[in-house]
Amino acid sequence: MKEKQLKSVFYALLAALFYALNAPVSKYLLIEIPPTLMAGFLYLGAGIGIGILSIFRKNDVRNSEKLTRDDLPYVVGMVVLDIAAPILLMFGLLYTDASTASLLNNFEIVATTVIALLLFKENVTSRLWIGIICITISSILLSYEGGYGMFFSIGSVLVLAATICWGFENNCTRKISNKDTYEIVFIKGIFSGLGALILGVLTGERFYDLKFMFLAILLGLVAYGFSIFFYIRAQNVIGAAKTSAYYAAAPFIGALLSFIFLKESLTGHFALALIFMIAGSVIVIVDTLVVEHTHMHTHLITHTHDGSTHTHVIHHSHEHEHFVSDEIHRHTHTDIDPHKGDFYYDK
Repeated sequence: MKEKQLKSVFYALLAALFYALNAPVSKYLLIEIPPTLMAGFLYLGAGIGIGILSIFRKNDVRNSEKLTRDDLPYVVGMVVLDIAAPILLMFGLLYTDASTASLLNNFEIVATTVIALLLFKENVTSRLWIGIICITISSILLSYEGGYGMFFSIGSVLVLAATICWGFENNCTRKISNKDTYEIVFIKGIFSGLGALILGVLTGERFYDLKFMFLAILLGLVAYGFSIFFYIRAQNVIGAAKTSAYYAAAPFIGALLSFIFLKESLTGHFALALIFMIAGSVIVIVDTLVVEHTHMHTHLITHTHDGSTHTHVIHHSHEHEHFVSDEIHRHTHTDIDPHKGDFYYDK
């Protein structure tokens, strides 16, 4: 079991590394490919990649519940937002460093949290608010250009707009998160990718070297498709919270890769923002792990059902280890307290 957990930790870190390639490599490819088409190729690569990987998934995952017509509003919202977000990110990369864009991706946590709070009344702990404040301060520092007035980098603003779109998208995906993950990601990749490509063509974007198109699709396959695949593999063993904690290394790996391969400079301004971003990310990770641990061990109510009122037919869906019966009976079991909610955000 320990070996399996270590392998899952490796998968989570591999998922982070693959996604970290997104900003620095995209920055390089944007020299040859216009931003809207670039976004389309990335998501198309993700859809193709996850479609191929789904063939090799385990049977228990293959039998996951499929999307239905009732899920359509959330699927449409997810696809539309996943057309807008990568386009905004690619345009942002045209005007800002890849290292800055990598760190600003963490603002997605802030966006997802605030949207979940306002729209779905999710519970947000005081510890998480501290992490959000630190990430927000870092994002402001990364966006501020200085000079004689309060000027903000247009590139940073576009990247932040992308994270806000992903914040809304996370909350749409949350509503269908109990369905087949591979089907969701495949639909997201193919339809969002095609949507962005159509927009690119309609707005007159063109490129002339097919080699770069294949490189962009390959990047999408690795940075989105493979990253999601290994994230799922890790999550199935070590759980969502721990996987998210390891995956949180992605923005920092992306910044490091930008310094090494794109020769971007590390300024004092960036270093200060980095300190706040690390602090905020660590607090969010700790909060996620503590909330999961507390949810598992203390948010419990033990009670006894009276035989005259309780059956296993409709009332609840938890499983009992020793028997399943639809006869009226009396027993004691433990339920999760429905009044102590859990904050959720997608990785």
